[in-house]
Amino acid sequence: MLERIRIVLIGTSHPGNIGGTARAMHNMGLSDLALVAPRCEPLTADTVSRASGADHIVHGAHTVESLEQAVGDATLVVGASARSRTLPWPMITPRALSDRLPAELASREARVALVFGREDSGLSNAELQRCHAHVHIPTNPDFSSLNLAAAVQVLAYECRQAWLGQQATSGPAEAPPSQPLASHQELERYFAHLERTLVAIGFHDPATPRQLMARLRRFTLRARPERLELNILRGILTATEQQAEHRE
Repeated sequence: MLERIRIVLIGTSHPGNIGGTARAMHNMGLSDLALVAPRCEPLTADTVSRASGADHIVHGAHTVESLEQAVGDATLVVGASARSRTLPWPMITPRALSDRLPAELASREARVALVFGREDSGLSNAELQRCHAHVHIPTNPDFSSLNLAAAVQVLAYECRQAWLGQQATSGPAEAPPSQPLASHQELERYFAHLERTLVAIGFHDPATPRQLMARLRRFTLRARPERLELNILRGILTATEQQAEHRE
């Protein structure tokens, strides 16, 4: 189960935090690290020093340019954030995330990505809206600033607790879904198709969006559609586009 949990760091500016993240991951049995557009050299002497023997995780990390590349195969994407700044999004605690993981990863095709933002500004609204849910670590409100590697350590610990709990039982908490869930990449293709169709029929004006696509994105991600269901929806969109072209 732990092999199918990916830690994603976006725009990290200090190599020591990458090393500290690798150490936190290795402590808890995680090994899949993705670096999105890091603002520093990922592998330095400081990285190795902070990794304290876990620098093999940094050596094996995937460095990509966009969040979509980092989480394209994920069936659940969770962003670490206090809150969405413009539109409320499903918010869970680290313990609630831990409780969900055995069922989320019951299928061998399932992948979970835990996404962490920049040290100085966190995740952008656009990045947060590409997550199924947000996880908030309930720190002391009088001193809520949390080091990036420390935040990873908290969630990595909860991932390990989920795995240990699963080992104590005879099997997964729930049966895997009858059909595989849609991946992040498939969902993004659907959202692009949906927006294109809504523009074509005159329902959506990109010049005055009124958060329409953000709300539709939130609704769809909350529903957790299966791949087959998403294909049906895309078929409906294709038929709608064809009808719109015919009328024109």
